[in-house]
Amino acid sequence: MRLLVTGGAGFIGSAVVRHAVAQLGFDVINVDALTYAANLDNVASVADDPRYTFVKADIADESAMEEVFLEHKPDAVMHLAAESHVDRSIDGPGAFVRTNINGTYSLLQASRVWLSQAPASVRERFRFHHVSTDEVFGSLGAKGKFTETTPYAPRSPYSSSKAASDMLVRAWGETFDLPIVVTNCSNNYGPYQFPEKLIPVVILKALAGEPIPVYGTGNNVRDWLFVEDHAEALLLVLQSGKTGETYNIGGDNEMSNIELVRQICTIMDRLRPTETRHEELIEFVADRPGHDFRYAIDASKIKNELGWTPKVKGFQGLEETVAWYLENDSWWKRILSGGYSTGRQGLSSSPSQPDQGSRSGQ
Repeated sequence: MRLLVTGGAGFIGSAVVRHAVAQLGFDVINVDALTYAANLDNVASVADDPRYTFVKADIADESAMEEVFLEHKPDAVMHLAAESHVDRSIDGPGAFVRTNINGTYSLLQASRVWLSQAPASVRERFRFHHVSTDEVFGSLGAKGKFTETTPYAPRSPYSSSKAASDMLVRAWGETFDLPIVVTNCSNNYGPYQFPEKLIPVVILKALAGEPIPVYGTGNNVRDWLFVEDHAEALLLVLQSGKTGETYNIGGDNEMSNIELVRQICTIMDRLRPTETRHEELIEFVADRPGHDFRYAIDASKIKNELGWTPKVKGFQGLEETVAWYLENDSWWKRILSGGYSTGRQGLSSSPSQPDQGSRSGQ
């Protein structure tokens, strides 16, 4: 398979690229604009593989996307490129509209142009896999889970831009008969996650002995999914999912933010002990506007139809993740040395705090 991956230098995208090349033997074309959260170090392990190609390009540039498709002739598209930080979307929603909505439109149109002249063998197997988020469904109360038929009710500029892109993909599937599939995932965690997200921020704050900020009371709940499990699920859906369908992908691993932060602190106490417990660094700060209370994914469809379940149960991957950041300080130090701060991005008038509710830097 010749797979075109957008956003392949990001957190989830790079996991897909690494798995597709190294484990599945796919030819992968990684299209990424290399904005602030992208990092080619994430794909260094496959960068010299002859099956891997990198193209620096902006997905919102329709003519550039047409050229990429016509030159590289993909059998399938895995669309992960997105602006994904909720706080940034509140402070500057325009970038989210441009990338998440206009960029998706450009890719859909480029796919149509390519298929209009592609060999019959490609047209028969082509599919456009759009990777989305559970945040498009809005906020849950204390009970219930999101299913594939849950009505959309996005509550932030980020989630509304992703909801719009989901609808575009479905419309191109219905109107133009483009073979599409959509997945909606829960919060990802694992190695290579950009340090604006909750878990790496907590790790780096704890390591530095700095206050660990937690929104409100910390009782907001998320369903956490190990990124390598997600990458495997995405590639399974790409190959075996039914055209036109949506699949929810979750870790069946709910936890409140404060519980998660305390678990990380306990792991840090064991791996990098200090005179005082790391939990004493926790600091409760002002909540985000419109902070969704709870997300939870019902992933029974992908389990029943495709046989997928997460391999990493509970928080087996959390200690591995903490250890990875401790052992790979050169990776995140290069990011910080470039002027990036682990303080809150967007909402500059608010106290410094990490993003605790968005998808993990796709």
